[in-house]
Formats: sequence, C-alpha cells, structure tokens
Amino acid sequence: MKNETRILGILIKDRKRNVSLIQDILSKYGCSIRTRLGINVSHEYKIKDCGLILLELTGDIKEMDSMEDALKDVHEIQVKKMEFE
Repeated sequence: MKNETRILGILIKDRKRNVSLIQDILSKYGCSIRTRLGINVSHEYKIKDCGLILLELTGDIKEMDSMEDALKDVHEIQVKKMEFE
C-alpha cells in the first residue's frame, strides 16, 4: 500500500443544505485528514452561503481517490487537488 500526501480544495455552494452530506463523506474513508481549514467565501464568489474547505490528506491512495470521487458526485461542490509523493 503506497501512501502520499494530498491537498484538496472543496468549494461548497449552499453550505446549509450540503453540510451533513459533506461531513458524512469526510468521515467515511480510510485516509487521515491531518489538517482541515474552513473559510466562508460567499462575498468573494458572490454566491449565497458558499464555503471553501482545504484538506491535507495522508494515507492510502485508493481511499483518497474514493473520497475525492464521492465529493465530486455532489452536484453543488467543486473539488481540486494537489498531490505530493
């Protein structure tokens, strides 16, 4: 099992409606969230109730991929990543 560090940026539209689903996804997979930073960016993006979560993940690559795929399946969020081996 190969391990790496990955940074995910998650832009969430309509936080109030999606918060439970996002939290469920973040706690479901077998990789570790080393750092989590949440920022309210509604003003900057001119989208009502918009937020940004930055995650530093470590651990199993397959689990990180699964988490990323599950997040991308949520209609009202965008996910971008940076990887470090």
